[in-house]
Amino acid sequence: MALLVHLKTVTDLRGKGDRIAKVAFRGLSFYTRVLENCEDEAPFDETFRWPIASSIDVNEMLEIQVFNYSKVFSNRLIGTFRMVLQKVVEEGQLEVMDTLIDDNNSVIQTSVSIEIRYQAMDGTVGAWNDEEFLESPNAQAEDVLLPSHRQSPSKASAAERALRRAGKGVFSAMKLGKVRKDDHRKQDEPAVLEAEDLDRKAMRLGGGLDPDTISLASVTAVTTNVSNKRSKPDIKMEPSAGRPMDYQVSITVIEARQLVGLNMDPVVCVEVGEEKKYTSMKESTNCPYYNEYFVFDFHVPPDVMFDKIIKLSVIHSKNLLRSGTLVGSFKMDVGTVYSQPEHQFYHKWAILSDPEDITAGLKGYLKVDVAVVGKGDNIKTPHKANETDEDDIEGNLLLPDGVPPERQWARFYIKIYRAEGLPRMNTSIMANVKKALIGENKDLVDPYVQVVFAGQKGKTSVQKSSYEPLWNEQVVFTEMFPPLCKRIKVQIRDSDKVNDVAIGTHFIDLRKVSNEGDKGFLPTFGPAWVNMYGSTRNYTLMDEHQDLNEGLGEGVSFRARLLIGLSVEILDTSNPEITSSTEVQLEQSTPVADNCTGKMEEFFLFGSFLEATMIDRKNGDKPINFEVTIGNYGNEIDGMSKPVIKKKKEGGAGNEEASELLQNSSDEEGNEEEEFVSISTTPPMKPLITDRNYFHLPYFDKKPCIYIKSWWQDQRRRLYNANIMDKIADKLEEGLNDVHEMMKTEKPHPERRLRGVLEELSSGCLRFVTLANKDQNHSSRTRLDRERLKSCMRELETMGQQAKTLRSQVKKTTIREKLKQSQNFLQKLRFLADEPQHSIPDIFLWMMSNNKRIAYARIPSKDILYSIVDEEMGKDCGKVKTVFLKLPGKKGFGPAGWTVQAKMEIYLWLGLNKQRKEFLSGLPCGFEERKLPKGQGILFFPPISLLYNKKQVFQLRVHMYQARSLFAADSSGLSDPFARVFFITQSQCTEVLNETLCPTWDQLLVFDNVELYGEVHEMRDDPPIIVIEIYDQDTVGKADFMGRTFAKPVVKMSDEEYCPPRFPPQLEYYQIYRGNSTAGDLLAAFELLQIGPAGKSDLPPIDGPTDLDRGPILPVPLGIRPVLSKYRVEILFWGLRDLKRVNLAQVDRPRVDIECAGKGVQSSLIQNYKKNPNFSTLVKWFEVDLPENELLHPPLNIRVVDCRAFGRYTLVGSHAVNSLRKFIYRPPDKKAQHWSTAGEIVVNVEPEVPIKKMETMVKLEANSDAVVKVEPSEEEKEKKKKKKKGAEEIEDDEPDESMLDWWSKYFASIETMKEHLRQQEAAAAEAEEKEEMDLTEGSKGQGKAKEKIKMPKEDKKKKQQQQQQPQQPEVPEKKNKLKIDEMKVYPKELETEFDNFEDWLHTFNLLRGKIGDDDDNAADEERIVGRFKGSMCVYKVPLPDDITKEAGYDPNFGMFQGIPSNDPINVLVRVYVVRATDLHPADINGKADPYVVIKLGKTDIKDKENYISKQLNPVFGKSFDIEATFPMESMLTVAIYDWDLVGSDDLIGETKIDLENRYYSKHRATCGVSGTYSIHGYNIWRDPQKPTQILSKLCKEGKLDGPHYGPGGRVKVVNRVFTGPTELEDENGQKKQTEEHLALTVLHHWEEIPRVGCKLVPEHVETRPLLNPDKPGIEQGRLELWVDMFPMDMPAPGPAIDIAPRKPKKYELRVIVWNTDEVILEDDDYFTGEKSSDIFVRGWLKGQQEDKQDTDVHYHSLTGEGNFNWRYIFPFDYLAAEEKIVISKKESMFSWDETEYKIPARLTLQVWDADHFSADDFLGAIELDLNRFPRGAKTAKQCSMELGTGEAEVPMISIFKQKRVKGWWPFLARDENDEIEITGKVEAELHLLTAEEAEKSPAGLARNEPDPLEKPNRPDTSFIWFLNPLKSIKYLICTRYKWLIIKIVLALLLVIMVGLFLYSMPGYMVKKLLGA
Repeated sequence: MALLVHLKTVTDLRGKGDRIAKVAFRGLSFYTRVLENCEDEAPFDETFRWPIASSIDVNEMLEIQVFNYSKVFSNRLIGTFRMVLQKVVEEGQLEVMDTLIDDNNSVIQTSVSIEIRYQAMDGTVGAWNDEEFLESPNAQAEDVLLPSHRQSPSKASAAERALRRAGKGVFSAMKLGKVRKDDHRKQDEPAVLEAEDLDRKAMRLGGGLDPDTISLASVTAVTTNVSNKRSKPDIKMEPSAGRPMDYQVSITVIEARQLVGLNMDPVVCVEVGEEKKYTSMKESTNCPYYNEYFVFDFHVPPDVMFDKIIKLSVIHSKNLLRSGTLVGSFKMDVGTVYSQPEHQFYHKWAILSDPEDITAGLKGYLKVDVAVVGKGDNIKTPHKANETDEDDIEGNLLLPDGVPPERQWARFYIKIYRAEGLPRMNTSIMANVKKALIGENKDLVDPYVQVVFAGQKGKTSVQKSSYEPLWNEQVVFTEMFPPLCKRIKVQIRDSDKVNDVAIGTHFIDLRKVSNEGDKGFLPTFGPAWVNMYGSTRNYTLMDEHQDLNEGLGEGVSFRARLLIGLSVEILDTSNPEITSSTEVQLEQSTPVADNCTGKMEEFFLFGSFLEATMIDRKNGDKPINFEVTIGNYGNEIDGMSKPVIKKKKEGGAGNEEASELLQNSSDEEGNEEEEFVSISTTPPMKPLITDRNYFHLPYFDKKPCIYIKSWWQDQRRRLYNANIMDKIADKLEEGLNDVHEMMKTEKPHPERRLRGVLEELSSGCLRFVTLANKDQNHSSRTRLDRERLKSCMRELETMGQQAKTLRSQVKKTTIREKLKQSQNFLQKLRFLADEPQHSIPDIFLWMMSNNKRIAYARIPSKDILYSIVDEEMGKDCGKVKTVFLKLPGKKGFGPAGWTVQAKMEIYLWLGLNKQRKEFLSGLPCGFEERKLPKGQGILFFPPISLLYNKKQVFQLRVHMYQARSLFAADSSGLSDPFARVFFITQSQCTEVLNETLCPTWDQLLVFDNVELYGEVHEMRDDPPIIVIEIYDQDTVGKADFMGRTFAKPVVKMSDEEYCPPRFPPQLEYYQIYRGNSTAGDLLAAFELLQIGPAGKSDLPPIDGPTDLDRGPILPVPLGIRPVLSKYRVEILFWGLRDLKRVNLAQVDRPRVDIECAGKGVQSSLIQNYKKNPNFSTLVKWFEVDLPENELLHPPLNIRVVDCRAFGRYTLVGSHAVNSLRKFIYRPPDKKAQHWSTAGEIVVNVEPEVPIKKMETMVKLEANSDAVVKVEPSEEEKEKKKKKKKGAEEIEDDEPDESMLDWWSKYFASIETMKEHLRQQEAAAAEAEEKEEMDLTEGSKGQGKAKEKIKMPKEDKKKKQQQQQQPQQPEVPEKKNKLKIDEMKVYPKELETEFDNFEDWLHTFNLLRGKIGDDDDNAADEERIVGRFKGSMCVYKVPLPDDITKEAGYDPNFGMFQGIPSNDPINVLVRVYVVRATDLHPADINGKADPYVVIKLGKTDIKDKENYISKQLNPVFGKSFDIEATFPMESMLTVAIYDWDLVGSDDLIGETKIDLENRYYSKHRATCGVSGTYSIHGYNIWRDPQKPTQILSKLCKEGKLDGPHYGPGGRVKVVNRVFTGPTELEDENGQKKQTEEHLALTVLHHWEEIPRVGCKLVPEHVETRPLLNPDKPGIEQGRLELWVDMFPMDMPAPGPAIDIAPRKPKKYELRVIVWNTDEVILEDDDYFTGEKSSDIFVRGWLKGQQEDKQDTDVHYHSLTGEGNFNWRYIFPFDYLAAEEKIVISKKESMFSWDETEYKIPARLTLQVWDADHFSADDFLGAIELDLNRFPRGAKTAKQCSMELGTGEAEVPMISIFKQKRVKGWWPFLARDENDEIEITGKVEAELHLLTAEEAEKSPAGLARNEPDPLEKPNRPDTSFIWFLNPLKSIKYLICTRYKWLIIKIVLALLLVIMVGLFLYSMPGYMVKKLLGA
């Protein structure tokens, strides 16, 4: 039953604007699309359909509202149209045109025109006509109701209809590829529509269709879908989640800065997961330098790995006895590191904070490198050179992009409310005993919830024996926000006296429940239910699938659901009430209302089993049934562990609930609802045999059904939104796969298809926005629902815009990068579509045998959820889905899990019970329902089985042509493959082909009498899928599984013609999967032909050439097999290398057999492999018929056999060349050749302005001397001027020629390389920004982009330079005026740069042995048994004549003209090993003692005595000479071993170099070509051949005309002219004429020479990864080296260059401490309480704390002034190039030898207060970096804090330049509030002397001879009072109380006088009075 409304137009509108209409009926409203800029008429022309449950009442209303649409404000209502449906109910169809009324119910002139139809239940109403109502949004209705029109050719074809529909719902047009392919494919143009064809089609459809939107048939065709009855099968079988993998976490702790605390001894503790490691302790410093490297190895599943926490903490004064106090710590999870680019943070500063006290600020910074490597990841280590750039801490914080540097503390509240549906967790024996004794029945589980986040655990209380526990508690974590830990783990556990076990686990991914954008939101979640899945629910003591409950791997059963919420509150740490600790707390939380998670609704799940085949034979003997469960509903064995009271959940619904749920259906229906009880299992049946591996169940015409009622909170909206996004993503993915496929198979116009895909994407996104927008605001939406909806709408809207813009930028040239960007869209969509808040649990389908669970499939509930809106419907809802059942848990890993347990065709439908009437609509038509007796005659009562009464008979023809790159299943490294094809219940096999990985079966399999049930037309569009499995035949035991693929046949109905374009079908490639990895391709075609009434005589005849010798096997017929033509294959046999033993015997007389398409050739026999492993005959050929289409070329097989005595042959190994493309020779175009010989071309030798700094514009001028002149660009000069002004102090000491050595060159080159890398990154970033700009700005951006492109190159360069300048820290000390010659430093192997040197000689790895199953292709290394060197050339015969007629053409060599002879040759190999970096530690102390071992043939050089103690970045600087004979000794191994005092030395890692390919390569890798030619000095020419000799040799070999040297520095080769300098300077400065520079110029530009030119290898250093066979695939460090090779028959080369490491230079630093001032006063005087300090100054050079020196004590300074005149002397060794001090010392008493450390040159001065009886008090310190420290102030007054903190711009100086400097510097310390304050000033003089100078002018320590300093003039107070009490009292009293004493004395005198006066006054008075 349905009501359809067709809204045609709205007319007489006023004004101009965007219009939208809303049509509402029974509370469900639809919106139309927005019509933009309509004036008086809005032609909506849309149809809406309401499926209705109960008949329409005559008084019900339909309402249409028309709005003016506004993007920003709410829509403004224009008018409303309401109509009572009485007339419609009576007539069934009605057309209405009427006016609207406004808000005040007055009529307006706008009118609306609609058509309504009502289809009542009994189908009485209205005949349906196909032409009208084409755009019905519900495609099913059409399919069901239009059986008759399907075949009538007069009607629109299905494809057209689908296309018309495509204009409407974005998703309703399912992939059109197949249909279109059927209708329009021409013979010659495979699967591409011609443009005019499309135009015609578009015209027929009224235009509006872009040719791009039509999808292309692709190899993915099987997974694509035509009509709407079937959904895609999933090809990949194996769950990858729970499988353990190898990981390595490497952490380098470099240094710490600004640690809070006084005079500390810091140690860093590095903790990953449970493992801890410590650095060494550094004494009394706040900025320790460690540079220590730690490695942690793990073998765990990825999920476990990425949740591990990396914690870095700094601990103060830890030693053996005490654990020390924590200064601060930092933590992040491994996943955060892994998701960084390159999986690493490099040289970043971690902010330390104290978890115990969150009110305190930051506790310091720690500089680290952190990298996480999984197997096969290669980490690009940024190149380590001297790090001179000032450390900008704030700019390089250890935080992922987008995280603010100031992270705040926040509280994470995880609220745990309640759980339900828990399983039994202990045996019921005890419970039964209890019940018998006490009579009470207990629930058998004691649950509690444990929450783990950021390395901390919290748990709720335990609820004793409860299946429905109530907690209402919250676990509170205090953590920095945003946290660097991605997931919160919430786990329900069962408390048990012995051990607690997990019941179920759920992870909350914080990225999905928050959004960091400016319109984002803090993490929030729920309150919402989360479903937990895990092992099956039956309780066993030893649960084999316990891992599943821990959250590893895919859960196989529902365990429980938990109601939780999450909220985050940012703390205001200044608030005094806050508890400052970060301990996890447990608090009570307020309970939530029952309905907060949504209204309880009754859901109905229906399923029908249409087919159950391919049942594994292990399960074949017992009856089998299937069970479907949703949550605990339907689980009859171990599901309902329900509490005793709640009855109403089981079976039927309780009264009150049912009545509430069914209110809108009529009464009698309600009563019947009571009756029906869920049926969740099919009846058991005994399987029948399909073949010897598989069984099937006889579900022929009778298909069993199940149905389950369940009650869940109604949160369908969440799933709907996810479904819409999923569908957009699926469509996008399919489109992108198509584009990839087109590019791979080189079909024309992939860019058109990509444009179409983007078009679809943008319309899909906009459609989402309109659909999601109409979401009503019901009470149970959580904050996360609202916020996610907002952010998804924002994201999709911008994505739609960007896709539109991107579409306009897709060109043929840019398609690859645009494809990459589109992939980003896909990832984003997938991320958004994943809904974190669950609602309805997933559905599990179990196969049971004998009541035991055997295999399962898990189907997400959203995929089968019904909605009336097409886009929101689950992708498998109401469709037939092919499901493969798999084994649960760990059983499913590896080969066991790859065999199919059963293949099911199942139909599922899930929806609200009240929408139930739709549940059968998607089934294939032509069935009757069988219901239970009590359900008879009731409408919509679910059937228990379906009876199909229509049966069609077909013949299936399978054309198996060939397979390639199959899996090696036998120990020989080959397989004996055959294919088994399954269709419905039949299976057939191809023949077995022995010993090949690329079988060409060329066989037609015919399946007769295939019976399919259902309607004919559905079969045509939706045939069942065919499963093809490939096996390896074994003589004993059963065949091994090698892989599987699926296909869909092309169907021909009996009334169709067997003719093009659809027939005969074409061969296509299908990918074969084995588990999750691909295992080859199958080339085949499939057709399904209906057998009509006339029987088989109608079918096209099978007329193949019958191969008599193949017996009854039918070959693939002519129209289908590829067209062949004659090719000649020439093989170059060079030699065999590194053959391993076969069956313990050595290979002695090997031969190579080549086979391709049944033809082949054998090499000559190598008579003695030991003596000479090369072949005597170099070139052989054979002719073969190959397909014209290169994509169908069969592989070429190379097999190596060993010829033993008595004519026995043993297979050594084999190799399959899968694609011959790169070996196909195409004769050059005649026309194209002429340019190369006509006229002269002057080659511009001036290199383009290279990127800044480096090779600054090299101009080779005629008058240049040996050192090439450099013209710095203008900017550089400017820069220099600026520098000079800014810091006049800098005297650039010019390194003079004699000082330069090889290392100068090396470091300069490294700078260049880093600069290049930086430049590339900057350019890439700029390009990306530009892309972003273009995307956002759309068309505006395009205009700009064009302008940008037009900019001439120079401007661009300048622009880049300008951009670069501000970024580069200006490093003043290194501006050498003199240009240092450079070489090329490759950050990778030389091979990657020069294409493995396979320019004419290719290396093929020979494989043998089975492929290991443990890991995808890990075992490949072990399978290599040797290498075949050679090449091949494939071309059509006959060849054009001119090639064979060329001069010097030797017919014996065919296409391989001019190859060198392969006779043995003696070569001197010189290996230079420069240094190793980041070695994997080999000793317990986290270090290694590396030395070099070099192996070549029988030579084995161990440089053991020169091991480098305790170094992970050793500099070797050595060269080794080895004489070798190619080809016997051509594989060079350079290994780094770790020296051990006892026991054998361990291999750290090794690298292998194939010298032979290098030697013979045209790139001339024997000795790199230097940048310049000089005959003396550090850059001396190394090659015994001079450039002129090399050039003439190259010209001769390449048959080139030249070189001709002309006057004026010109040289001509062929027609290219080069210019350059012609003078050379010898060591005495004499100049002489030479042509070497000219020749060298040509060599540098050799790639520009026509025909033979290629890039020659420059002078270089390559960086090779070190690998260890025990840890395959994980890099163990890198090695920098280069190799030179000199043939012994040429003149001998000069001595090797000296690259010995630079010896550090000995220096002596003399520091005189003259005075201090304003030192804070610490002590209080005993007697007088006054402040004073007993000052002394301590100093040391960093790293030499043991040699610290103290001045004497200046006692009792009362003003903070101290006078010392004290000299420290610090001798040290210094490496100027690296700016590091080199220290050698023993690490501990037990160390065997000294360890060398390199430490920055920093001088520390501290001021202390001396105490006699207690420890001295530390007052302040300053650390001066001797390379750049602030110039001291002239006087104490001018000395300010800035000099120490470096905050203000102060002039910096280097002691190595200044040699002597004197001034005042401040002492700094932190006060109680962590503020830095100034605690004193010191006047010091620093004087640096070299060791020789120091010897000449010696000076004494302290104030000693020689050159003594005078005693300081200290005031006399600085004695000690108890030695001289009187003096001290005198001093104490006199100095301090002088005035006081005087005042007291005066006062006393005054008092005495007054006293005397008073005393004698009466006497005088008397005398006066008496007149005496």
